[in-house]
Amino acid sequence: MTAVQRFAAISRHFRRRRMARFAAELGLTSETRVLDIGGTPDNWQLLAAPPRLVLLNTPRAAEELTGAPAWVAGDGRALPFRDAAFDVVFSNSVIEHVGDLASQRQFAREVARVGRAYWVETPNRWFPVEQHLLTPFVHWLPRPWQRTLVPRFNWWRVLVPLPADRRDFYIEHYLRDVHLLGPGELRALFPDALILRERLLGVAKSLVALRRSP
Repeated sequence: MTAVQRFAAISRHFRRRRMARFAAELGLTSETRVLDIGGTPDNWQLLAAPPRLVLLNTPRAAEELTGAPAWVAGDGRALPFRDAAFDVVFSNSVIEHVGDLASQRQFAREVARVGRAYWVETPNRWFPVEQHLLTPFVHWLPRPWQRTLVPRFNWWRVLVPLPADRRDFYIEHYLRDVHLLGPGELRALFPDALILRERLLGVAKSLVALRRSP
């Protein structure tokens, strides 16, 4: 098995485990109305009984959304749905991509407005491996240092081979827009949520803000 195949298998293992926990924690059934912000259909194939699903993503993700039961082009900071339109809002590794703290607050408000319950996952800032670039400690460096180092060295481009233009776009997006969160910051954004920790070797790798239906 190559390094790329090994990474893909590990990633799928964690996603499958996370989806199983999500379905159990929120009591998902085939009738549960779920909005997935930023997701794609492949994630929902990990569940034996997918819910009534609507995907919301950017227009440039249209190719990845082929086969989705329903999808809407939109922005997670301004959701085109009425209050409590969904039983559950689901978001996997999106909130850290939306921009600065003001944008993250708007995203959090929209999630809480549209969903009676929600599950918002994000990588833990304090996990030693930066999970977008798959590179240890780089996210703890000052931004100017990251801008110098990251385009020249990161494990992500080795383990997730992409055309040069897509690779460069992603790295620039990471440097410009990605703002990682720790437990306290996630709790401040979702004050009515329970904060769950997904652990690897005893260390919290990812965080989840969970609110169950009233």
